Amino acid sequence: MRVRQLRSGLKGWGGVGAMAVVCVLALAFALALPSTQTHGRRTPRAAGAAGTAQGMQARAGDCVDGDAQNRSLPPADADGPAVSAIRKRGTLVVGVDQNSYGWGYRNPNDASDDLDGFDIALARRIARELLGDAGKITFRAIPTNEREHAVDSGRVDMVVRTMTITCKRLEKVAFSAPYFLTGQQVLAPRTSPVTGYDKSLAGKKVCSATGSTAYDHLAADKENGTLPASTDISTTVPNQLDCLVRLQLGEVDAVVTDGALAASQAAQDPAVELKGGTFTKEYYGVAMKRGADDLVRQVNRILENYRKDGGWKQAYDHWLSRTLGKDSESATAPAPGYR
Repeated sequence: MRVRQLRSGLKGWGGVGAMAVVCVLALAFALALPSTQTHGRRTPRAAGAAGTAQGMQARAGDCVDGDAQNRSLPPADADGPAVSAIRKRGTLVVGVDQNSYGWGYRNPNDASDDLDGFDIALARRIARELLGDAGKITFRAIPTNEREHAVDSGRVDMVVRTMTITCKRLEKVAFSAPYFLTGQQVLAPRTSPVTGYDKSLAGKKVCSATGSTAYDHLAADKENGTLPASTDISTTVPNQLDCLVRLQLGEVDAVVTDGALAASQAAQDPAVELKGGTFTKEYYGVAMKRGADDLVRQVNRILENYRKDGGWKQAYDHWLSRTLGKDSESATAPAPGYR
């Protein structure tokens, strides 16, 4: 895509497409937000086949990704060392995104410069129920490829950042019950011959985020022959939004990412669109430190309340219904499953 075309494409959604480029350039300076804002392999199938992909092969014990979302601890309202430490500190430290429209982003039309989005609303709800005040929260911008390390190292108490629950990740972090259903999907220019996750990707350069489930699927499918052998998946980036910028610059032909994120990016730039349907079924969860069982149970209790009192639906309608639709499979909170 030429520079002139890029400028045209960046005019979508009130200039947020342009913001994508700025966000990437500013990323190195934005990894710690001000505290005053107190963010295996699938079963082989024919490329492009309809339906939901099966879970990846078990990574540990009897865990299979198709059931990984049902391995969290049951909800409970009980303190423990992790919750007590947060309450003693007086603020909840949450790793988030700051440039994913509808999820965690700075609204260019809001002079307050506060973070907005579905994940941000959930993080504030957790802070409110744990600490009695939704404002007692510190957001820290975490790149896609650093989410697990941010939790494991103690840099944040939790990550609420469109993070898919998988068996591989359960070896490094603990997850809440699922709070959102999505699936992998292809994003490409409207004029592109790419039709979806199928043979049309032959000879194409595809971008994904380092450490993402998108890359895991691409790599597995290259190996098992589901993806055309000539598909180039070597372009990976720290933050998923960086892929959109690469696409706008014409450096790649397509992006593979969660359909929920892809829909938001298509809303930012009308020059791109979703190609084909989702080809996996995945669930987002709140990631926490392994062993912080009391915090996991508390978060699951909060999620139960969030679903039951209508808070989840209200957040979906406000932040996501414009891009995902009111009647999509994602428009209903997933039913929790526990060990």
